[in-house]
Amino acid sequence: MDELTWTPKRIVEELDRYIVGQGDAKRAVAIALRHRWQRSQLDPEWQEDITPKNILMIGPTGVGKTEVARRLSKLLKVPFIKIEATKFTEVGYVGRDVDAMIRDLVETAVRMVKEERTVSVEDRAARLAEDRIVDAMAPLTRDDQSASKNPFEVLFGGASRDSQSSQIDQEERRRIEEERRRIRDQLRDRTMEQELIEVDVEDQAPALPMMGGMPGNDEMQMNLGEMFQGLIPRRTKRRKMTVAEARKVLTQEEAQKLIDGDEVNAEAVWRAEQQGIVFIDEFDKIAGGDSSHGPDVSREGVQRDILPIVEGSTVNTKYGPVRTDHILFIAAGAFHVSKPSDLIPELQGRFPIRVEFDALTEQDFYRILTEPRHSLIHQYRALMRAEEVTLEFDDDSILAMAHYADQVNRDTENIGARRLHTILERVLEEVSFNAPELSGQTIPITKQYVDQRLSKIAESIDINRYIL
Repeated sequence: MDELTWTPKRIVEELDRYIVGQGDAKRAVAIALRHRWQRSQLDPEWQEDITPKNILMIGPTGVGKTEVARRLSKLLKVPFIKIEATKFTEVGYVGRDVDAMIRDLVETAVRMVKEERTVSVEDRAARLAEDRIVDAMAPLTRDDQSASKNPFEVLFGGASRDSQSSQIDQEERRRIEEERRRIRDQLRDRTMEQELIEVDVEDQAPALPMMGGMPGNDEMQMNLGEMFQGLIPRRTKRRKMTVAEARKVLTQEEAQKLIDGDEVNAEAVWRAEQQGIVFIDEFDKIAGGDSSHGPDVSREGVQRDILPIVEGSTVNTKYGPVRTDHILFIAAGAFHVSKPSDLIPELQGRFPIRVEFDALTEQDFYRILTEPRHSLIHQYRALMRAEEVTLEFDDDSILAMAHYADQVNRDTENIGARRLHTILERVLEEVSFNAPELSGQTIPITKQYVDQRLSKIAESIDINRYIL
């Protein structure tokens, strides 16, 4: 990743390829990410004092809050996790503690680094895997096997018997070597990929069940699991599989042996601390709640538990301690019932950038269906191509679907762009059902066809029974 090339303008342009509208939000996250690169160019003394500008996204569901953060993490290839604030409970209650979000972030970073290191050693691992497949199909005999069985044979004529059979052993060895060369050539030509062989692979034993249901025992379970895994030696199991499957499994095993685990862990911790992004959804669900009993009793407690993580603290993970001072936190919520001011003041101050997302209009729905690189229209066309069916949408039909989505959102619960999934499914239900029988045909989707499929539903009084 060349962070220097990702200017705020270019980040916004890239997001525009996938997300319609919401220009203010795109600019805010682009500036926040550019600040991180600017910080990395400073002296260590300055880096320590410059903290990330955490973002609070406010807007109804289905307008692109999650998608903005998710696309950013993919563009920049940085550790990213999305978690629900409602999954966490105050310390002392049954549930997950807030430290789990940082442990999950580090796990994501470790997976990213391992994937990168695996690619760098892939060629060497593939050669080692090829050697193991050849050994499995044509194993070499060991010259010293007979001698190692009984050293006293030397005293009682065993050496003479060995010398008598040495010529036969040499001929057998040459035959095996020739067979191994033939197999290796076939492996490289990929002419025996479906042939079944037996190979020894690592036995992936299931994780030992740990005690559950105890509040705040995430770290204890983690440590116990690591301890028992370390006590149990790695075992191998003989499995029958095709050459293609064996090549994949053995290449992964050899790659893991070539990778330095300590380096991977150190790099992953550094990336999580310096580049990690934590997206906390449903943030409005932990706001407010002054009651001292009932299901909302731990709302403010969760806020107080999240506060030190956002402020900057050290979380112990199985890969080592992780500082959260420079992790970027992006919180999002609809804030229909509660409002940002219902959060505790200390937590409000830790999210200095606030961005409001606009509700989607009929024109926005039309743009969502046509402009993004992988819009729903393009997705359904691709799905039907698998059945050799061609879908042709005229512009009026797309406008009609955008109109119905907007109308249903206004008449019932507004779920934003997610409504388009329901609309498209309803319109194309008959075509999808009969697609195998329509192979080779072109199906035109017109405004009249859309009206026929949706008009009765949209006009129904009890509309919730049909579209949710």
